[in-house]
Amino acid sequence: MRPVIKFFLVAAVAAIAGAGTGAGVFAAEPIRIGVAVGLSGANSVVAPAVVQASQLAVDEINASGGILGRPVQLEITDDASGAVGAQKAYDTLVFQKNVDAIISMETSAARNAALPIVARGKKPFIYTSFYEGRSCNPWMYVNGWVPEQQVAPVVDYFAKAKGAKTFYLVGNDYAFGRGMLQFTRKYIEAHGGKVVGEEYLPTDGTDWTPILSKIRAAHPDALISATAGGAPNVSLAKQLKGSGLTLPYGNLAIDEGTAKSMGDVATGIYMSGSYLTSIDTSANKKFLAAMDKRFGKDVKTPNELSEPQYEAFFLYKAAVEKAGSTDSAKVIKALDQVSFNGPRGQIEMVKSRHTPLAMRLGQIQSDGSVKILQTFPDVDPGAQCPNIK
Repeated sequence: MRPVIKFFLVAAVAAIAGAGTGAGVFAAEPIRIGVAVGLSGANSVVAPAVVQASQLAVDEINASGGILGRPVQLEITDDASGAVGAQKAYDTLVFQKNVDAIISMETSAARNAALPIVARGKKPFIYTSFYEGRSCNPWMYVNGWVPEQQVAPVVDYFAKAKGAKTFYLVGNDYAFGRGMLQFTRKYIEAHGGKVVGEEYLPTDGTDWTPILSKIRAAHPDALISATAGGAPNVSLAKQLKGSGLTLPYGNLAIDEGTAKSMGDVATGIYMSGSYLTSIDTSANKKFLAAMDKRFGKDVKTPNELSEPQYEAFFLYKAAVEKAGSTDSAKVIKALDQVSFNGPRGQIEMVKSRHTPLAMRLGQIQSDGSVKILQTFPDVDPGAQCPNIK
C-alpha cells in the first residue's frame, strides 16, 4: 500500500522582499504568485533549489520597485510530486489564496492534475520544468525544454562518438518517462539505431535490479533513462554502479543539483540541458553570485529545474507591465510578446507557447560538476501547441 502523503502549506511571508530590499515602502496590495512544488515525494530532492530561485527572483523584483509599483508575495504549497497532492495544492492557491498567477516546477503527473483547476480559475500558469512535450492549455506557457530539444544531443553523441548502434531505454511509468522514451525510440530508429529493450518502474519504486538484469542480458551499446527526477535518479544510478555495468549512460532527467548530491555514483553520466552552472556568461555569473550572497552556506546548486523558475518571474513581470494590468486574460496575451535575458540567454515563449533554447551536452565529473562537451544554439521546440491561441 502506498503511504499516505501529508500535505503541507508553506506561507513564505518573508519572501515578499527579503531582508534589506525595502518592502516596507510599498503601500499597494501585493501581487500574489503561487508556487506549487514537490516538497515531499520524488521531487523533494530538487524542490529546495526551486524555492530558493523563486525567493531570489522576488527579492530582486521587489528591490527594483515591484511590478506596477506593487510588491510580489510568494505563496508556496507542496504538491507532493503527484496528482493528488497537486489537486490540493492548486485548490488552495487558486480558490483560497486567489493568487494572481502560478509559476511552478512539477512532475508531469502534478501538472496534468493541476491544469483543469488552473483553467477553471483562469490563472496564468508558467510551467518551468523540462517535460515530455505537447501539454497544451490556454492558460499555460512553458520555458523548459522538450524532447525535440533535448534527446538528439545524447543519442547523436552515443552514435557518433561511442559507435552505439543498439540502445536500452529505462524510465518511470508515467507521462514523462513514457513520453520521453517514446520520442527517444522514434529518434533512434529514424537515425538507423535499434532499441533492444524498454522497461519501466513505478515512480515510487526503488528496486531496479530486475531491469538491470534484463539490460545485462540484452548487451546494448548504450543506456538511456527518463525518470521522475530527484530520488529515482539517485536509486537508479547507485544500483547501476553496483551492478558492474559500464556501458555509456545518458540520463534525460538528471539535474546538476541532484548530480552533486550523488557523489561518485553520478560520475560519467551524460546529460543534455539548457542550463548548467558552468555557462560562461556575465548574466550567469551575476545569478550565481546573487544566489551565494542571498543564501550563503545554505545555497542549493542552481540547476535545470530551478534556474528556469527564476527566469519565469521576470517573464511574468514583463507581461504584466506590457499588459498594464494583472488581469489574467491580458497577461496571457502578453506572455509571448516579452522576453528576459537571463543565465540561459534570451528567453522568449514564442514557439507555440514554448521557447527556443541553447542546449548543452555535458558529462558529470567526479566532483558533481558538469563538463560541457558541445553546445547547440537556438534549438527549436517544434510544433508543441499550434492550436492554442
